[in-house]
Amino acid sequence: MSEISHVVIPRGFRFGAIKAGLKASGRTDFALIVADEPASAAAAFTGNKVSAAPLIIDKENLKATGGRVRVVAINAGNANCAAGQAGLDAARATCAGAAEVFGCTPQEVFPSSTGIIGVPLPAEKLIAAMPALAAQLGSASDHFQQVALAILTTDTVEKTAFARFDIDGREVRIAATCKGSGMIHPQLVPHATMLVYIVTDAGIAPPVLQQYLNGAIDLTFNRISVDGDTSTNDTVLLLASGTSGARIDADNAAFKNALTEVCTSLARQVVSDGEGITHVVELRIDGAASDADALKAAKAIAHSMLVKTAWAGADPNWGRLVAALGYSGAQIDPECIDISFGDLPICRNGGRAADFDEVKAHAYLKQPEFSIAIELHQGEGWCVFWTTDLTTEYVHINADYST
Repeated sequence: MSEISHVVIPRGFRFGAIKAGLKASGRTDFALIVADEPASAAAAFTGNKVSAAPLIIDKENLKATGGRVRVVAINAGNANCAAGQAGLDAARATCAGAAEVFGCTPQEVFPSSTGIIGVPLPAEKLIAAMPALAAQLGSASDHFQQVALAILTTDTVEKTAFARFDIDGREVRIAATCKGSGMIHPQLVPHATMLVYIVTDAGIAPPVLQQYLNGAIDLTFNRISVDGDTSTNDTVLLLASGTSGARIDADNAAFKNALTEVCTSLARQVVSDGEGITHVVELRIDGAASDADALKAAKAIAHSMLVKTAWAGADPNWGRLVAALGYSGAQIDPECIDISFGDLPICRNGGRAADFDEVKAHAYLKQPEFSIAIELHQGEGWCVFWTTDLTTEYVHINADYST
């Protein structure tokens, strides 16, 4: 194994990817994450009422095993969504094929798919590729990287994040990878597509693991948007092998912080790789009547086509921000809104700031990344939300996606 593998790759897992023939590009399109022993699992899925077949099977399987997963089977190039009974049959066939190869039950398999919607998934290609893929799995960093690359669709770069820390004298590792570039506005419950896979070698019971995952998601993946579209396939999976020997109960600050940092990194990487984007924007909403109101305000701004196109042109048209706040559903007083671009005063008390400088504001918005702070003066609610501009390149990518 490479030197980095001994530092960042959690123990108890093997990884790998292969070309199964789903991507027209001929690139790797089928990946496996295999736990040496059934791992504790926690997951969250899209809030879209149109849900892809793998997600339906995943929920059934997690319930059947009490939150244990042995094999994660991920294909790119086909979403296996809106395919009716054939889609469910394909997902179940993939589980059965993996179970035969790895000597587990079909219910211990977690299928995932990403790609075009409405096209039947040729599960036979995945099943045929599985024995060869199983033979080349490994626990080194380059094996983990194979998974990160194989799951990409319109993404331009792979996305990974790592953490390492000690608990009671035992080293715990977290490694995560995800894909996502377009169709990004995750609304994950319980409470293009984004798929996230996180593995750790800590020992954590499934119910506790789910609590940690839910908390991390609320502050990270549910706080991003590229285009406002919620995918049918959004999935976040967290697996814990327990091979580090460290046992973690609820309210462990070290694990909570490390997991949140890893998820924050991945969430921001997704936004930074948004389809056709030229600007990444961090919105900070303060002084809202509640945290929920702050999120309403942030989403209204992040999803406004007028706001996003202004950002694309570095146009400091702050009136569009105020308009979005007005229809957001959040409690506001139009005369109590303050807006800043970085350190630049833009709006004060609902009107243009006395020292507003359009030239400086325009120059600030020309940066690839910038922040916008909004103070509503209604209470103690707040949130941070990451989003993007909207460019003609985004239109080109999605106008030609299936043809």
